[in-house]
This record gives sequence, C-alpha cells and structure tokens, in this order.
Amino acid sequence: MIDAATRDKLIVALDLPSYEAARALVDRLGETVSFYKIGLELLFTDGLKLARELKDDGKRVFLDLKFLDIGNTVERAVANAAALGIDFTTVHGHDTKTLKAAVIGRGASNLKLLAVTVLTNLDQTDLDEQGISATPSGLVVGRARMAEMAGFDGVIASGQEAAAVRAETGPDFLIVTPGIRLPGADAGDQSRVTTPEEAIGFGANHIVVGRPINAAKDPKAAAESFLEHIARVR
Repeated sequence: MIDAATRDKLIVALDLPSYEAARALVDRLGETVSFYKIGLELLFTDGLKLARELKDDGKRVFLDLKFLDIGNTVERAVANAAALGIDFTTVHGHDTKTLKAAVIGRGASNLKLLAVTVLTNLDQTDLDEQGISATPSGLVVGRARMAEMAGFDGVIASGQEAAAVRAETGPDFLIVTPGIRLPGADAGDQSRVTTPEEAIGFGANHIVVGRPINAAKDPKAAAESFLEHIARVR
C-alpha cells in the first residue's frame, strides 16, 4: 500500500501538446498521482486552466516557468504566479539579483521557489560551449548554495548531484530531480539520469517523471511502478 507521503514524492510532468490530452491523462491516473508539473508546452494551450482545475481537485501543482529576466519583471511575474495558489515554480538560478527579485515577488504566499541549476540534458561539452569552466556537479552545488542564501526553498538538480547538494544545504532545502528512468530504461535525450531509488537515496525530496509515464501504454501502471520503486527507499 502506497502512503500519501510516498505518493507526494512523485511529480508527473504533463508535457503534452494539448489541454485535452493532459486532462485525459490526469483522469486516467486518478488517485494514483497527487502532484503534477505543468511546463511551457502546455502553458500555451490552457495550461493555467488545468492548473486551477487540479488545485480545485485537491492536487498539488508545480508550474515550471523557468523565469529569467530583469529583476522587476521576475518579481511581478512571480507575484502573479503566487496569486494562482500553486505549490512550486521555477526560476533560473544564474544570479542573486534574479533570485532575490523572485523572493520579493513571492511575498508571504505559500509558493515554493525552486532554482533551476543545470538542465539534465546538458553535460560538460555543453558547459564548455557556454564558456563555463566548472563541471556540471560543481556548477549545480554552487548555484544551490546561492539559491539557499537568496531565500529560495530548493533547487532543480539531477540525481547525480543530489547528494552533493544535500551535503551543502540545510535539511529543509528541497531537491526536485528530473531525468528519472527505471533501471535499464532508455535515457532518451537526457544526459544525467538516475533511477528513482538513486535520486531519493541521494537526498531528493521529489522526482519528476514525464515520458516514461505519459507515453506509456498503461500510464497508471507505469506511475504505480515508479511509486513502488520510491517506496523501496528507507
């Protein structure tokens, strides 16, 4: 039997092309899943409508907006996101000015702010191309420390860096990990992947799973499989 705390660790990414497809998946998953991520793809096809519906249904919602702009714009955008009553949103964790603007915008709301450290499809070659000499792990940890000092609640980081982030941040600092695959599964376009057991065992609070569930022949059975893997971590 999967308890509520375990169920809360799984965030299903609704990376789908339409409101109708996302709504159908949510209905099919039913009570199996309690936490959903809505990203940029769905945002422009009634994603905010679905976010409100999910909150009305008692689900938790992660609006993955990845804000990065001048401080004034980020502050106002985050304030508007907070007014929606969602649970998590994201800001690129590149600099303190942007992070602090987001904290001001969040105000006294319950919105949790997560800093995007290094996208899980990037590797050392990609960082070199950007002129960044740090390793992916070193950059993730540095940006996590910066986010915590700015007043953020947590970060988005791959499971490969979760242990290092956990060692460098407080016990209540959230680590949300995408790039999750079951043992032996194809990594697809992800470069830094881990299994559910690895990510949670390394210190992640939540894992984000998209295609392995929403593209499965039986999404509900796929979600249940991920939950079973999470439940194995003690």
